[in-house]
Amino acid sequence: MWQLLAFTSAIFSSLAAVFEKKALFKTEPLIFSLLLSALTFVLATPFFFFANLHLVTGVAIAVLYFKSVLGAAAFLMIMYGLKKNELSNSLPLLTITPAVVALLAYFLLNESLSLMSVGGMLLLMAGTYLLQLPKGGGLMTPIFFLKRNRNLWYFIIAILLFSLTSILDKSLLKSYKMPPEAFLPLQQLFLTLNFFIIYLVKKNKSETTKEAFSRYFWIILLVACFAIVYRYTHILAVKSGAVALVLSIKRTSVFFAAIIAGNLFKEHDLLRRSLAILIMILGAVFILLSDYF
Repeated sequence: MWQLLAFTSAIFSSLAAVFEKKALFKTEPLIFSLLLSALTFVLATPFFFFANLHLVTGVAIAVLYFKSVLGAAAFLMIMYGLKKNELSNSLPLLTITPAVVALLAYFLLNESLSLMSVGGMLLLMAGTYLLQLPKGGGLMTPIFFLKRNRNLWYFIIAILLFSLTSILDKSLLKSYKMPPEAFLPLQQLFLTLNFFIIYLVKKNKSETTKEAFSRYFWIILLVACFAIVYRYTHILAVKSGAVALVLSIKRTSVFFAAIIAGNLFKEHDLLRRSLAILIMILGAVFILLSDYF
C-alpha cells in the first residue's frame, strides 16, 4: 500500500515541479515559495477536522517546527536551483537523496535494507552519474560537475537538508505518534511563517507579493493543489514504509518532470538525459519489488 502512496506522491510532485519551473521564469523564488506555502496551508486546514489533536504534544510541535525550518531552507534551494538550471538536468540529482537517507535511517532508526534495495539505490546513483556525463567528456568529468556548474550547489544543499527532514518525518510519525492529518497543516503553517520571516528580513525585493499573486494566481493555486496531494500521500507512505524506500519511489517524479519540462521548455540533450532517468526508474523498480523478493 505504501508503494502506491509513494508513486501517487511522485506523479503529483512531478506535475508541481513543471508548473513551478514555469512560474519561476519571471517570479522571485522566495515570493513564490511564500505564496505557495500560504495557499497550501489554507487548502490544508480542513485536515484539522479529521485529526486526533490529543495526540499532538508540545515536544512534537517543537520538533516539527525545527523540521520546517530545515524544510523551508531546502525548498528555497530547490526553487533557486530550478530558476537557474534546466529542470531535466538538475532535478534528477534529487534521486541521490534516498541513498543518503538510507544511511541515516540505518544508524538512527535501525531500518535495514535488502540487497535488492541497495542495488536499486546504486542504479539511482549510476543514472545520476550518466546524467552529468557531457557529450564528448571523459568518464571522470561527472565527478567535477559542481565545478562546471556552481548553480547545482543549490540541489546538493537541498539533498542534505531533505535527508535530515526525512528522518525527522519518520520520527514524528513513528516515535511521537503525530497524526498525518495534523502533521500536514501544521507543517504548512510553519513553512509559511518561516518564508514570511525571511521575506520581511530580505531587502531589495524585485516585486511585491500582491503583484506576484495577481499575476500567477492560477499557477500557484494549481501547484498548491498538487502539493496537498503529494505531501499528504508522502506522509502516509513514510508512516507505513521505510523512509529511504518511500523516497526512492517518490523520486521517480524526476522522470516525468524532466520529460515533460524538456519538451515544454525546449531543453537540450534529452536523449541522454532520458536514458539516465530510465536507469533511475529501474533502480526505483528494484526498490519497489524489494519487499517481495
